[in-house]
Amino acid sequence: MILDYVRRLLIVFLLALCVSIMFFTGKIAKAETNKITEETVSWTFPVEGMITDSYGTRSGTHKGMDIGGDIGSPVYSVAKGKVIRSYLSPSYGHVVFIRHENGYETVYAHLESRLVEENQEVGQGQQLGNLGNTGRSTGAHLHFEVHRGEWTIDKENAIDPYMVFGQGEVGQLVFAQERDPYQAVGVSGTAEITHDVSTKEVHINENMVYHVVHKGETLWGISQQYNISVEDIKSANGLIETNLVVNQSLAIPQSAGSGYVVKQGDTLYSISVAEGVDVNDLMAWNGLDLKSPIYPQQVLNIQ
Repeated sequence: MILDYVRRLLIVFLLALCVSIMFFTGKIAKAETNKITEETVSWTFPVEGMITDSYGTRSGTHKGMDIGGDIGSPVYSVAKGKVIRSYLSPSYGHVVFIRHENGYETVYAHLESRLVEENQEVGQGQQLGNLGNTGRSTGAHLHFEVHRGEWTIDKENAIDPYMVFGQGEVGQLVFAQERDPYQAVGVSGTAEITHDVSTKEVHINENMVYHVVHKGETLWGISQQYNISVEDIKSANGLIETNLVVNQSLAIPQSAGSGYVVKQGDTLYSISVAEGVDVNDLMAWNGLDLKSPIYPQQVLNIQ
């Protein structure tokens, strides 16, 4: 009887201990995130492009964020600091390391070229180099790392860039030299309007994908991305003018044979099987090879 009572007390004690640990661990993690945000509150994003991979993937070994973009696109320092390394690495390719005044270090890898030298002082937004595909890389992108302290070979001080710039996701467009790289919210906390929009009756059918307008985008640029005409987009959305609003959702008509819209997790091989085409033909039609990266919402030509 006494043993049973003691056993129950022990169970209650262990349950209470577990709940307390979970509570305090959560509070510590939140406090740590808030502190990181405060320490990096003035940072701006290093490059324009699309997020192609996030921190912690590849069984936890990926210690940065990958941003795919056009080769030659400018890559900027996120904050004022000093260049502590600038060299050609077998793995990082052309790479620049910046130590910032608050003790953080940032890494900019796989550059096509470097414009700064070791021990050089750089300002926030100063161009460090150009986006490229050097080193151990399978496509044009910037590999960007943030270290809360010194960079080490095992990257023990690496933190998720989302802790600095807010939560993003693979396939999301990002913009350089912005505190809010996703350009989702204006200063007032509402969608930032860049132009007036005039619409008429909208004609939408089942064969649609939807594109969310980001800052700086034009109807012409979006039409090129989806391989259709500006007039087709205007017709599908009932647009009279070509002006757009940030965060506006556009219906993009996808007629038979107009292309395949890449989804997260797709590969060239899986697309070739799903569409019933030879993978070599698929690569030839789109100017790709097996090492070429493909991105969510990219439109591939399916002949």
